[in-house]
Amino acid sequence: MMQNNVRPLWQNAGFIFLMMTAFFAALVSLNLGNEVSAQGLAVGTPTPTPTDPFWLGFIAARDALEEERSIDLTYIRDYSFDQSQWVDGIETCNAEAEESDLFFGWTYTIISVTNQTYEVRVAFDLSMIVVCDQVTVPAEATADPNATPIAGLPTPIAGSASVGGFELGGHVVGLSATTVTSMRQSRMTWVKRQYRYNLGDSGQAVAGLIAEARASGFKILIAAVGNPAQMTDYNAYIASFATFTGEVAAAGADAIEVWNEPNIDREWPNGRVNGGTYTQMLAASYNAIKARNANTIVISGAPAPTGFFGTAGCTAQGCNDDVFMQQMAQAGAARYMDCVGLHYNEGIVSPATNSGDPRGNYPTYYYSSMLARGYGLFGGKPVCFTELGYLTPVGYGPLPGAFAWAIDTSLDEHTTWLADAVSRSAQSGRVRLVIVWNIDFRVYDSDPQAGYAIIRADSSCPACAALGRVMGGS
Repeated sequence: MMQNNVRPLWQNAGFIFLMMTAFFAALVSLNLGNEVSAQGLAVGTPTPTPTDPFWLGFIAARDALEEERSIDLTYIRDYSFDQSQWVDGIETCNAEAEESDLFFGWTYTIISVTNQTYEVRVAFDLSMIVVCDQVTVPAEATADPNATPIAGLPTPIAGSASVGGFELGGHVVGLSATTVTSMRQSRMTWVKRQYRYNLGDSGQAVAGLIAEARASGFKILIAAVGNPAQMTDYNAYIASFATFTGEVAAAGADAIEVWNEPNIDREWPNGRVNGGTYTQMLAASYNAIKARNANTIVISGAPAPTGFFGTAGCTAQGCNDDVFMQQMAQAGAARYMDCVGLHYNEGIVSPATNSGDPRGNYPTYYYSSMLARGYGLFGGKPVCFTELGYLTPVGYGPLPGAFAWAIDTSLDEHTTWLADAVSRSAQSGRVRLVIVWNIDFRVYDSDPQAGYAIIRADSSCPACAALGRVMGGS
């Protein structure tokens, strides 16, 4: 157990409650992201120091555990966290801990590379850290009691789509014979296709994609994305887009992702990026989908994983993904999804590690912290990775400058890390679906999509056999 001696403010449970309330109020205040000044931010660079409170809590927990148990946790197998209320106090899991008046914070579960599991409790302000004598049985996750749904959101329609075990799929350009063979070798059962909606489009526009997937033996995820330039009248646009997603569900889509990366102005109008605003679209689409096909899985639009927007969290150009998801959670988004959409596509180290990336320790660089980043906010909703992949230039030549961070990733690492990330997802109990980004893309320019593809430039697929083994093949 470790303590910070500066604890004069934490003398009663009432102050704890006030601090927790202030913490969530600060998150809600970020809803005005389009009014936050970008002055003083290092434009074009990620945040140099992680500011995600969950990540800072993890670092504190790991450091305390290393000191308390005299172990090296530079590399760990996995970790998770939950927001907690300790009825009898933070110190009750350690017989030698001093009595305190701390009742709220985070509980971190850390698994070492030797499969030893540890529990560490951390106060919200990091003022007290307790390494537990043993791992307690966590309570079943529930929705955040502090969430304040946006006024006027509809009552969610019931659906049964969240039931089911882990499955694997891939994002494709098309279902050619080579692509289908590679996916089957990888033991994939899902295919993802993206459709960009324009006002007036009917859900029948994707009927051919659904029929093609069925004919090849796959379930299909339709990633429904719209046109930001058409969102002038937002309420009217929401209604039209929701009608479209309902028609896609009626056409037989097994899952629908409601938009793509809505936290950046490439996919959402500049100056209007906000997780609460997006939740209005998610809520309308969820009800439209469930009304037409209750078994269609509704996946929230995966935000772009980024710390680009600095310590402010949001600018007119967008929001860091953690801030955006916090805004969603506070708006009540958990009621309007079966699965939390996440992307993980900027890794250059093994998914077994939570440190060692030469760019730094920002959470989006690491598989485990990216999983925790999405899972911890929505009351135990499972995660659907709608993009998960590793970039390598092998077979294609130099990477463009914006992607130079992956220049040293070998094809073997591309294969091994992808298989390991899928394995960890399957074993985590927190991931419903992984969509590999990608299967067969061939574009390799300023956006080197082909560098992520598991079917390489020479038409080989070294990752296919590895994925197949992970999914139970020989």
